[in-house]
Amino acid sequence: MKKIICKVEYDTETAELIAKKSVGNFGDADGYEESLYKTPDGKFFLYTNGGAESPYTKEDIKRINKVKADEWLAANA
Repeated sequence: MKKIICKVEYDTETAELIAKKSVGNFGDADGYEESLYKTPDGKFFLYTNGGAESPYTKEDIKRINKVKADEWLAANA
């Protein structure tokens, strides 16, 4: 998935996958996944996707800073 935020392209195809969190099973209405990525130039973002009853009802990318990326990693270790 690609998304441009503030004139910066975030792309799951070209970024490095750092870690992934899955909740539930594929196809669960309340299941979802969060994936932390790092772009080649050092920016972090979360790719999110989930079922109709999950916190992420559609595929999206949200940029985050290094502090938030470290917090996400610590919370999901």
